Amino acid sequence: MKCAQTAVVIGGGPAGLMAAEMLVQGGMHVALYDAMPSVGRKFLLAGKGGLNITHSEPREPFLSRYGTRRADIEPLLEAFGPDALCDWIHGLGVQTFVGSSGRVFPREMKAAPLLRAWLHRLRSAGVAIHVRHRWHGWDQSGRLCFTGPEGDIAVQADVVVLALGGGSWARLGSDGAWVTVLQKLGIEVAPLRPANCGFDVDWSEHFSTRFAGQPLKSVALEWADSAGQSAPRRGEFVVTATGIEGSLIYALSAGIRDEIATHGVATRHLDLMPDKSLAQVTEALSRPRGADSMANHLRRKLGLEGVKAGLLRELVSKADFAVPALLAAAIKALPLRLVAPRPLDEAISSAGGVLFESLDSNLMLRKQPGVFCAGEMLDWEAPTGGYLLTACFASGRAAGLGALEWLKSRPITPVD
Repeated sequence: MKCAQTAVVIGGGPAGLMAAEMLVQGGMHVALYDAMPSVGRKFLLAGKGGLNITHSEPREPFLSRYGTRRADIEPLLEAFGPDALCDWIHGLGVQTFVGSSGRVFPREMKAAPLLRAWLHRLRSAGVAIHVRHRWHGWDQSGRLCFTGPEGDIAVQADVVVLALGGGSWARLGSDGAWVTVLQKLGIEVAPLRPANCGFDVDWSEHFSTRFAGQPLKSVALEWADSAGQSAPRRGEFVVTATGIEGSLIYALSAGIRDEIATHGVATRHLDLMPDKSLAQVTEALSRPRGADSMANHLRRKLGLEGVKAGLLRELVSKADFAVPALLAAAIKALPLRLVAPRPLDEAISSAGGVLFESLDSNLMLRKQPGVFCAGEMLDWEAPTGGYLLTACFASGRAAGLGALEWLKSRPITPVD
């Protein structure tokens, strides 16, 4: 006689792989299914320019990055936060370092070595990985239904962890197709929306053609802090053919997106010269320019040229351009009118997903006992900077451990 206890994990991103690790360490037979030809595709792409695995900032500001879902994410991070994640990475033989911005990276700056070491450990522990298997839900007998390379199959499991991702970068597997499956079961799912995304601006054709792809560096963008007070945030972003995108924009994207949803438009003020005061800029522009053109005057007196000067021409009226005080005010607070977020599939991540109110404290669906959810398919969001990955790892771990705990309370089916 032996005990048949099988866990199925659906989704091969960080959350799913971490859930599989917890389950196999707990003595389960674990099978992981993923729709793509290989696992971890979005993880690999995220690390293409340097894998920002987590952040080293203190606990309070770190937790604040999770916004309205902080209370739901905080217990997961208390159990497996940035320090624990780094220790876990070191256990795979991958060293980390803290960059100048406080972000934490693997020593080699790449995701591939970490993923290879992790998959080797999982397979050695007995995790069976099945790729090219798309999940469609459950049949009437409660079996999981997949379409794989050899056709349709049905799989029985004692416990299931869903880690199917959000709705961005569908080509890498996160296509949000699971939403309909869960909604049909009466599970509440908040609509998937773009997060860490760019925004459309109604550029003129001249500006768009000339400056698309050029970065705006050493600038500051207006944002509202947790108390609702307006404050500048420094960074850089890129002008695109349709609008703006980049790290500074991503950091503020949740508030901008929500304001557009409510009011149809969001205006943010851009400081093109955050190292100079309004008085300094006004004084420099008030100096006689003689035979210099205004372009040369801006370049000589303020070092303002290229895309920054082009942005002024795009957004400041000719009348205001001729008055030093008004032009200086525009340089220090240039109104950017943002009219729409870029489409969900272009976003780095997505907001929305399975409501935490639909889950118990172990991330199990209340309406589907034995089914747990983890990762980006949950209703939370965070800016780039390591916050996304940290919570994905932590939620996968919590779901895997939660599944093991739930199984302890279940009768074991003996088989010959």
